Amino acid sequence: MAADQTQRIQAVIDKQEIFELSCTYMRGLDRLEKDLVLGVFHDDATTDYGFFQGPPGQFADFAMQALSDHLANHHMIGQARIDVEGDVAFGEVYFQAFHRIVDNGEEKDLFIAGRYVDRYEKRGGVWKIAFRAEVNDWARTDPATDEFFTASPQALRGARGKDDLSSQREKLRTL
Repeated sequence: MAADQTQRIQAVIDKQEIFELSCTYMRGLDRLEKDLVLGVFHDDATTDYGFFQGPPGQFADFAMQALSDHLANHHMIGQARIDVEGDVAFGEVYFQAFHRIVDNGEEKDLFIAGRYVDRYEKRGGVWKIAFRAEVNDWARTDPATDEFFTASPQALRGARGKDDLSSQREKLRTL
């Protein structure tokens, strides 16, 4: 295989491994699994969310506390631009985040959309986030409406941690 083709294949593998970091990060936030959030960062990484700046351990604690009061969370990843330069890469990952919150005793839906602007580093053959900034592009809050669940109470609902069907691998093997 030509060297150029080998480099191109490695670039595709690197980009996929980097993209999966954001997928794991989002799952950690939605399922309130701190270890998943922490696992995508290098230990000496830094973060800047505007309202929070600091190391990943402190951010993970902050996020778990902030999201624990929410009734539900759902993060979606959109397009991702990842530029690999050897063992360093730069990314812009679009996201939309849904949060079911309670505000003054009333359930509301908070939507936030923005981008993660990241620097990734490959150390010891493993890609992780070395720096993450969250840039928010828009947000809105609406009254909660769940006619679907009222009309379809048998619908499967998401849960947190081990209570979510996606975390029940052994159960899934037998269905």
